[in-house]
Amino acid sequence: MARVTINRLRDLLRSLNYVMSIHAAEELDDDNLTIFDLENIILTGAIVKRQRDRQTREVKYIVRGHTLSDISAETVVKIAPDANLFVLTVYRA
Repeated sequence: MARVTINRLRDLLRSLNYVMSIHAAEELDDDNLTIFDLENIILTGAIVKRQRDRQTREVKYIVRGHTLSDISAETVVKIAPDANLFVLTVYRA
């Protein structure tokens, strides 16, 4: 499988081919962040770590960027089987 780049993640985001887990939505709310903050994290960020799940072998990407208020934050995403970007969680860094 080809290595996923930040540009691939951004392309999926820009084309609105992404979904969020309930956990990610709750974390946005808990940290007083918006969906626009999440989008900005990916648009301004970089992949800082790749993790492979031991059971499913899926690769997760930790992206560090900034919210609209210039607060450092991270999101954990993966490419879902349907080729959409799937947001697992988001938090202030």
